[in-house]
Amino acid sequence: MKRPDMDVTKLGLGCAQLGGLYDPMAEADAYALVDAAWELGIRYFDTAPYYGFTLSEHRLGAALRSRPRGDYTISTKVGRLMWPDPNVQPGECGWAAPLPFRPHYDYTHDGIMRSHEDSLQRLGLDRVDMLYVHDIGRVTHGERHAHYWKQLTEGGGFRALAQLRDEGAIKGFGLGVNEWEVIADAMDMCALDCVLLAGRYTLLEQASLAPLMDRCARQGTRVVIGGPFNSGILAGTNKFNYEDAPAAVVERVRAIAAVCRDFDVPLQAAALQFPMAHPAVVSCIPGAQNIDQLRRNAHWFSQPLPAGLWTALKDAGLLDPAAPVPSA
Repeated sequence: MKRPDMDVTKLGLGCAQLGGLYDPMAEADAYALVDAAWELGIRYFDTAPYYGFTLSEHRLGAALRSRPRGDYTISTKVGRLMWPDPNVQPGECGWAAPLPFRPHYDYTHDGIMRSHEDSLQRLGLDRVDMLYVHDIGRVTHGERHAHYWKQLTEGGGFRALAQLRDEGAIKGFGLGVNEWEVIADAMDMCALDCVLLAGRYTLLEQASLAPLMDRCARQGTRVVIGGPFNSGILAGTNKFNYEDAPAAVVERVRAIAAVCRDFDVPLQAAALQFPMAHPAVVSCIPGAQNIDQLRRNAHWFSQPLPAGLWTALKDAGLLDPAAPVPSA
């Protein structure tokens, strides 16, 4: 099966922060951030109903609505329906000022269809380009994983996504997850056009290289890299997988940073550029809390890096020997 074209810029914008992830973002600042991304040449934007409990979709749609629809690519996610709930409180699930809607998992055929339609309403757009199944997996759902996996497979979730693609409502679909293993499981079930893998193929960890990334390259499944800073640990914070980083992770990052310093390379630049060398990867979508951070990301992403950096990291056992690396 020939995969549909996915016209994305190599640097995209992850829009969780438009929903106020950890810290609130004013409406005007959200619009200004999208405008700044546009000025930097970014044309791929990823959002989700879950981000800010629908806030991110509302803001991204408003910020893009005056732009020619053919000039950008937008992806959002399915798997959670957002139900009105006046009891939602600030800070729930990490959202500083969420809207009064509460997420309810639903990966069924009807749930996918409803989620897609609801997203179009919130975005104020007639279509999105890519739909990702959000946060399916054993780590996310624990003992409930089999239940939700059955919804997605036997319950018609994948069938709904294929129907939307075949009808031309979307260009393609895949998974948007923090677990590479469930992507491999999904690839055994159906042909995925593109997947958004957050935090699992990064400068810090490459366990997904042979079992997933190389398989995606062979089968023509595009990969978008989310969470290139592993929740912040590769960008100077102490967060890993959205929690305080364990000592072993902190020590490994210190070792990677030391090698980067030897080559006068910002750790963040190495983190953003490393995954792009893999032939399956088409885009990297870090988030940004403000315009200054966005511009720094864009600078780090394009900054020339010496080839010797990657050799030194491999020699120190800090990078998988088989991992493709950027050329100088």
